[in-house]
Amino acid sequence: MLMNGLIIGIGGFWLGTLFLLGLRSLSLRSKVLQRDGIPLVGGIAIALSFTCLALISLFFFTGIPSGILGILAASLLMLVFGIADDFLELSVAAKFIVQVIAVSLLVAFGVKTRIVYIGDALNLAVTFLWVIGITNAFNLLDILDGLAAFTALLISAGFFIIAWLGMDAYTMILSLSLAVSLGGFLVYNLPPAQGDMGNAGSHFLGFVLAALAVFISYAPLQRPVALFAPVIILGLPIIDTAFLIVVRLLKKNLPFKKSNDHPALKLLALGFSKGKALFALSLLCLFFVACGVLVSKAPNVFGIAIAALAALVGVWFGITIARVKTV
Repeated sequence: MLMNGLIIGIGGFWLGTLFLLGLRSLSLRSKVLQRDGIPLVGGIAIALSFTCLALISLFFFTGIPSGILGILAASLLMLVFGIADDFLELSVAAKFIVQVIAVSLLVAFGVKTRIVYIGDALNLAVTFLWVIGITNAFNLLDILDGLAAFTALLISAGFFIIAWLGMDAYTMILSLSLAVSLGGFLVYNLPPAQGDMGNAGSHFLGFVLAALAVFISYAPLQRPVALFAPVIILGLPIIDTAFLIVVRLLKKNLPFKKSNDHPALKLLALGFSKGKALFALSLLCLFFVACGVLVSKAPNVFGIAIAALAALVGVWFGITIARVKTV
């Protein structure tokens, strides 16, 4: 297993780097998919590297079940939609329709929540709300060089640990493939960024991570608290989005209307450099990921205490950062 992981890790890093260098060169030469002279092809490179690496690894090491094919197919649909969004700036309604189609494809392949306490209809509703919500949360999080990518890397690592502890080879391969594909991109995306993931990348990452969170098995009947594990692991994008929605509504603006109320931008307003703001938010993300991993394996009482701590830290962060004024 260790040797397989090393093969995936080394292969994925170089595969992602090669895809990125090729697409970046093409973008610069053709002057397409750029913002302020920075190529927006990182998301395409991540998606191609992840998909190729996952398919090859699964084929040789475990086989490819239908649920995995569903995740890959639906996430690639999200990538295509994201590329169109980078070119055309699609409307909110158009984005929502495509996201519903992508989640429907995911469900058709059997990837959905299976919470025994709520029944099939509510599980279906939870799946749609969860995947669409996390997909858009990552799109909103992509406001600072390296933030969305590094957050996705940490979350992927959290899912990998849970899968490893649960001996879930499929999720181990997918999460490791995504993490190492992100590693190649981050070399060019850390401040000051030489490449960006664009809407294609943020939507793709959010969708894949939301789908992985649904695909993993967390909670035996005797430990229902483990159901909170994916919510906690994805705590940073969830809190970021919830914060934006609350602040914008308090200002009597639409939740999806662009503004400078992002927590990352508030840290910059406090005098943080881009690098320090990325470091601070990455530490917060790491805290949530660690708490989520512990909750996935902890006894109920201990798990509830950890979940409560994570919630308190999230509320404290939101209240503290809300007091910062941005121009």
